[in-house]
Amino acid sequence: MSRRKGRKVSGWINLDKPAGMTSAQAVGRVRHLLQAAKAGHAGTLDPLATGVLPIALGEATKTIPYIVDAAKGYDFTVRWGETRDTDDSEGAVTATSEKRPDAGEIDAALVDFIGIIDQVPPRYSAVKIDGQRAYALARAGAAVTLAPREVEIIELARIGHAPDGAETRFRMVCGKGTYVRALARDLAEKLGACGHIAGLVRTRVGPFEIGDSISLEKLERLSHSAAAERALEPVATALDDIPALAVTESEAHRLRCGQSLRHPAAQEGTAKATAKGRLVALVNAHEGVVHPLRVFSLD
Repeated sequence: MSRRKGRKVSGWINLDKPAGMTSAQAVGRVRHLLQAAKAGHAGTLDPLATGVLPIALGEATKTIPYIVDAAKGYDFTVRWGETRDTDDSEGAVTATSEKRPDAGEIDAALVDFIGIIDQVPPRYSAVKIDGQRAYALARAGAAVTLAPREVEIIELARIGHAPDGAETRFRMVCGKGTYVRALARDLAEKLGACGHIAGLVRTRVGPFEIGDSISLEKLERLSHSAAAERALEPVATALDDIPALAVTESEAHRLRCGQSLRHPAAQEGTAKATAKGRLVALVNAHEGVVHPLRVFSLD
């Protein structure tokens, strides 16, 4: 997360990340354009990938965990015939095959990848091994062995297949921690073929949809005027699925000071406390007593 001198700007930018840029570079560029003091992103996108990269500014950084854990949507293309060490088109070819699975074979195989499955992350990933990133070890030529982890693939379907069978397009909705590159690798192996990701677009992260995203190019144009801040979505956007609890101004003051309070309308569990429609705090209620978890300082 980036913290530097800058203005107090709070909210979310639903960025359509361009190809060839890391997520960290995108965050740095957005922070610079809006002159924000604090920024971070919710869910890394590979440089090859484009699409939804939610960027939190200011007080919105406190809500990042709620977006990181949200379901994500992807459209991606698998190119058959080559396995690559990075599982995408940026890596070196490690194996080849003449096998080009047909649409029927692919559709039949997809069934085994829907639901909660075990998935081994790619060797070139940010997973840590003894404190070091797997990709750093792989680039250094070290042996990289990663343990499988449970991930959830909610939806997975073929949405296109090239007439010559060279490429197939897919659409997927998945849970936290799922690697699209690993899915392509495992699908190719199941089909007795070689394959890798040739194109990847993230279409959704929780409430952030690609149809509502803004390109970096457009944000750069807007940054020369006051219109740039109109691209900001509210801090509370990340909390859409959390029930609201209306509090008075005096109760809001107590919560901001870290004090608990009794509230007759409080339901058990987590809620977002609001005063006159403005986000005050994330709270946890138990037996009618409301405890602040995260408080927000929004003008």
